[in-house]
Amino acid sequence: MTDYKHENRAIRSFVRRSGRLTPGQKSAFSNYWDQYGIDYRKQKIEISELKAGCSEFKLEIGIGNGDALIDMAEKDPASFYIGIEVHQPGIGRCLNEISSRSLPNIRLISHDAVEVMQHMLTDRSLHRIFLFFPDPWHKKRHKKRRIVNQQFRDLAYRLLKSGGCIHLATDWQDYAEYMSSEFLADQRYINCGNSEGFSARPEYRPETHFERRGLKLGHGVWDLLFEKG
Repeated sequence: MTDYKHENRAIRSFVRRSGRLTPGQKSAFSNYWDQYGIDYRKQKIEISELKAGCSEFKLEIGIGNGDALIDMAEKDPASFYIGIEVHQPGIGRCLNEISSRSLPNIRLISHDAVEVMQHMLTDRSLHRIFLFFPDPWHKKRHKKRRIVNQQFRDLAYRLLKSGGCIHLATDWQDYAEYMSSEFLADQRYINCGNSEGFSARPEYRPETHFERRGLKLGHGVWDLLFEKG
């Protein structure tokens, strides 16, 4: 895996955590990155050439440990999935899991998602984009760091095929209402949910352990689906 420095972008939607890689996660990079990883570069990639025969191409932004990505890819072998994450231990854990399940329809990119969307992915190449439980940056002074903004909507619209869908989920009501207002105000997108922009959780999105625990405690989870018009 090549170590790339981030470009000079003033405001980022993430902070690199300095979690230590376990020996197993370190070996995952050595053993599996060449097979399941894609190094960041300012060059377009043709997703269809990475895995021939796949009918749809899907992107998850911020995969964490990769639990949702792996679950979706395993249940949907006809689709090809790309997962983006900056946290190295999460990538290492995901690489080990991909290998143990022998999943050929996943590739990972460890870099800033916005830069990947800008420089590596081709226009109208994606059927779905997933953004599950992004950092809500709930403090007022940090809200400018939220990934969902005009730039993000523009990039998603450019990358989605006609009729493609972006699926967002959060357990922060304030962020749910913010994301809903952002997409409802954008006439390029068609709301797939209720009048407030919220949808029932689709079966393909697995519930996380923390999500189930939160639901038992009465916490809310909001899914939002918007289709490219």
